Amino acid sequence: MIVTKELHRRLTAIRRDIHAHPELAFQEQRTAELVARHLEALGIEVHRGIGRTGVVGVLRGGRGLRAIGLRADMDALPMAERNEFAHKSRHEGCMHACGHDGHTTMLLGAAEVLAAQRDFEGTVYLIFQPAEEGEGGARAMIDDGLLERFPMEAVFGLHNWPGMPAGHFAVHTGPVMASADRFDIEILGHGAHAAMPHLGCDPVAAGAALVQAVQTIVSRTLDPIDAAVVSVTQFHAGEAYNVIPDRAQLAGTVRAFSEAVAAYIEKRLGELCEGIAAAFGVKVDLCYRRGYPPTVNTAAEAALCAEVARAVAGAEAVRTDARPSMGAEDFAYFLQKKPGAYVWIGNGPGEGGCTLHNPNYDFNDEIIVPGVAYWVELVRRILGPLKT
Repeated sequence: MIVTKELHRRLTAIRRDIHAHPELAFQEQRTAELVARHLEALGIEVHRGIGRTGVVGVLRGGRGLRAIGLRADMDALPMAERNEFAHKSRHEGCMHACGHDGHTTMLLGAAEVLAAQRDFEGTVYLIFQPAEEGEGGARAMIDDGLLERFPMEAVFGLHNWPGMPAGHFAVHTGPVMASADRFDIEILGHGAHAAMPHLGCDPVAAGAALVQAVQTIVSRTLDPIDAAVVSVTQFHAGEAYNVIPDRAQLAGTVRAFSEAVAAYIEKRLGELCEGIAAAFGVKVDLCYRRGYPPTVNTAAEAALCAEVARAVAGAEAVRTDARPSMGAEDFAYFLQKKPGAYVWIGNGPGEGGCTLHNPNYDFNDEIIVPGVAYWVELVRRILGPLKT
């Protein structure tokens, strides 16, 4: 048995301690130090402060020259927790609502098992990443020289997934998560009395037409095979009942599974803004900001991860046909640079709609065992057994 009852007990205590002390993006000082000290106690070489608050452990086995990276995220979300159990967040307005406490713990558990046995040939880089939740901690680590300082042939990620049976796995070939771009649109018209609209130039009417037009980007101009979502999520205008305002502001998000589709949507959104401006006699300014790129698994690494998951959980507990998610994940930055795969592990049924980013969410400590087993088996499968 890879994870003993005693190790599971200790890892559960670590996970709940991290949950009780959540830290936001690039503020993971306590968590990073907990990780670093745990790795050092295992005799693992530790590098702190990579990408500001990131930690990398270097675990060597045998004399093999191959190396892979395993990544866990550490940050929490800026939201209030509604749970009342003993390990609930002690920091008001901050909670681990996405399971990063569990991801960190599972990788620490794998480090403990691998460090105790070192029955593999090569090097494992244990990447504890900050700031996944919208701040691009993966990119920060890459910009800080992660891949040059720790040259790895492939990199792998593991994320819990509520709604999927606990301990089951989903492995995608190709897209797993979507890109996440944002846009802001300002419409400048000419204010007037609401009783005399002909004396003004109405930005609200122009904005309403633009909201409608935006819906045609996916439904009428994008190839139906190319999945994407364009959502206008904000519309701000006016302050009085009897005044046509001089400006309106729209904002929203764009999700896609390929860079080409995202680029097309950006182009089309710009064209619609120009058209609405001409049709309504207003000025329309578009600010389009690229966010996380799509997370796309490479085929060979995804196939290998599926084999490993089957070895750990059984063939019936591994899905390779699960639909990808329109959510975004900055592990995408690693996969732009290296082959690899990002895999889901079931967190359980998610009763009452309690999914990720929910104030009643909690990581399921029972999946620590299969999570650790997956990491350990992946290392052994890729790097091979120790040569004597």
